[in-house]
Amino acid sequence: MSARAAYVRLWRQEGTALPLRARRCDTFLCRLRGLTFRRSLADDEGLLFVESAESRVATSIHMFFVFFSIGVIWMAADGTVVDAQLAKPFRPYYAPRAPAKYYLEGVPALLSWVQIGERLTIEAE
Repeated sequence: MSARAAYVRLWRQEGTALPLRARRCDTFLCRLRGLTFRRSLADDEGLLFVESAESRVATSIHMFFVFFSIGVIWMAADGTVVDAQLAKPFRPYYAPRAPAKYYLEGVPALLSWVQIGERLTIEAE
């Protein structure tokens, strides 16, 4: 995947793409802002956060000043989904059960699109 790709698609092993387009979020400012102060998220919109190494702490999130529920999936460096949770507004802390390098935030339906243990591939648009 290109380090400069602004948007990515996530693909299942059988070759189907998740029905969303995710903005790659790998800078400090992008990670800091996230979905804070947003009022909504389109059904086909997401943010893919990228950390430099697998970690539980670095991939934890908060929902302060996020005004809607989101689906969050965490993935290991090889793309394996290690956790998935529904994150609710103004909750202080969500962390994956296992270390992750990536986490994808999207609409709550995201949680029905993938399963823990499934492997996804990230491709630049």
